This record gives sequence, C-alpha cells and structure tokens, in this order.
Amino acid sequence: QVQLVESGGGLVQAGGSLRLSCAASGRTFSSYAMGWFRQAPGKEREFVASISRITRYADSVKGRFTISRDNAENTMYLQMNSLKPEDTAVYYCAARNFASGSGVPRDYSYWGQGTQVTVSS
Repeated sequence: QVQLVESGGGLVQAGGSLRLSCAASGRTFSSYAMGWFRQAPGKEREFVASISRITRYADSVKGRFTISRDNAENTMYLQMNSLKPEDTAVYYCAARNFASGSGVPRDYSYWGQGTQVTVSS
C-alpha cells in the first residue's frame, strides 16, 4: 500500500515557475514507477510525465517541465518552468507497482488528492 500527498501548487503568472512535490509512504517507493497527471475543469485527466528507469513527457510540457525523484526521501518532484495559462489544472501524482511507467491513468493503482495549479495571463 502506498499513500501519496502532493504539495507545491498555487497561483503564478504566465512565464513563472512552480515545483510540485509528491511525498510517498512505504518502504518500497524505489520499486514503483511514478507519474504526474493533470485535470482541467471539464476535461479528462491527462498524462504529464512519468519516471521509472527512464523519464517520459507529454508533448505539451516537453522542454518546460522536469520530473525527478529522491528515493532516499520517498519523494517525487515536478519542476514546471515557463508556465502557460493552459497548464492550469489540478495536478495529481500516481504510483504503479511496475518497473516501467505509463501514460494511461488506469494503469496506476495509487493516487494523491491533487494540488491546484493556476497560471494567470
């Protein structure tokens, strides 16, 4: 069982930066593939980035966002730079007990409660 808690969301102007954190419980954090997803009002939850032995990004965030993890601290991060109004959404971290990540929400078994990111124009 893994419990996930996101933090770091907030209100930022376009072009600004935010760093999201996802703190995980459990002693096997390093064996889980992790992901970030986001959901804007009226839209489906969409893939942002995943990290396992490799990192993957959605085309919409490639070059602006960086996913990373600190297994010693049981924490995953999402550094978001050059933010745009269309990045506004609730951001969720997720975990799956597989070696490889996935861009499909249903492939993840564990989810955090989400953190709101709002980018003003």
